[in-house]
Amino acid sequence: MAGTSPATTRADTDYTIESQLMDSLSPASPPITITPAERPPRVWKFWGTALWGFFIFAAMFVGQLAVVAWFVLRQHGPIDIAAAIHVLGGGLTISLSVITGLPAVLAALWLPIHLSRTSFADYLALRWTSWTNLLIGIVAMVVVVMGWDLVSRLTGREVQPGFMGDVVQSAVADGALWLLVLAFCVAAPITEEFFARGFLYRGWSESALGPLGAILLSSAVWTMLHLQYDWFFLGEVFSIGLVLGYLRYRSQSIWLTILLHGLNNLAALVQTLLLTGQS
Repeated sequence: MAGTSPATTRADTDYTIESQLMDSLSPASPPITITPAERPPRVWKFWGTALWGFFIFAAMFVGQLAVVAWFVLRQHGPIDIAAAIHVLGGGLTISLSVITGLPAVLAALWLPIHLSRTSFADYLALRWTSWTNLLIGIVAMVVVVMGWDLVSRLTGREVQPGFMGDVVQSAVADGALWLLVLAFCVAAPITEEFFARGFLYRGWSESALGPLGAILLSSAVWTMLHLQYDWFFLGEVFSIGLVLGYLRYRSQSIWLTILLHGLNNLAALVQTLLLTGQS
């Protein structure tokens, strides 16, 4: 059987392409469409994560401030700083503001994650982990919290309800304790973990900072969200942030840190109820 020469093959190929082009010019044939290659997913690095982080924080602030403004406008009498501070310290106001901050953060997170062409669940590590990691996380959180309680006693620092005590007493007086539990043990952990251990950690861990730098920096940012507390409690918050950051790195799961965060807040809320005699 005779072979086919290269010249014949090229001629056949040219004829095929020419035929396809001629067919595409025919009204009865659909036009040839060239689909460009899809751009690969990306992760925002250090500055992109930082700038979008400011945007997300601003959205959370606006979402929470809207509730405060609504309560202030409902107040009888002059609207001034004193009235705003009085409203802001109410358990009902704080509970609702924390809850409304959650959808604001979710909406703000959607934009940069959508622009990154990565799924929401993948970008924020919305996946479950092993029971072993859960057990390790619970033990680690207990050790850290008990360690800080021990330091408090050794230094003669009595545990005071402080800001949290005022909020709990106000919520009980307003019949909104259940709303406070929902806000502090569900809404706040989801909001803060999505922001700190979710978005910030993901971007910064894949920058020059690496996982260790991302854990440190995201924990510092998370601590700054709790400036209503004194310096001692801020130290405890930062150390808890380091533990949660390590568990985020170890497990690659944000649901784990949300669960541990919620359990820690629930324990703190129960402790405050006991200290204020509201149990």
